[in-house]
Amino acid sequence: MAQFVVRQLEESVKRRLQRRAKRNRRSMEEEVRHILRNAAKEEGRPVEKLGSRIAARFRKVGLPRALPEVRGGRAQPADFDE
Repeated sequence: MAQFVVRQLEESVKRRLQRRAKRNRRSMEEEVRHILRNAAKEEGRPVEKLGSRIAARFRKVGLPRALPEVRGGRAQPADFDE
């Protein structure tokens, strides 16, 4: 098992880690291990583009018809007076 020391960690970060560990019912050391494991897992995963993530989130909701794709147009401010 590897070990390392983190130097010059801000006191505010330490306090937030302590609160997070307490919330998750873990020691601060175990909380840091948990954070590092999760960070290392995501390293090799390709990042999905925002539009694809939004579409995936709402896929089960469904729409009555397909929405047209808008590209290259100028954004227009909403007009609420009509």
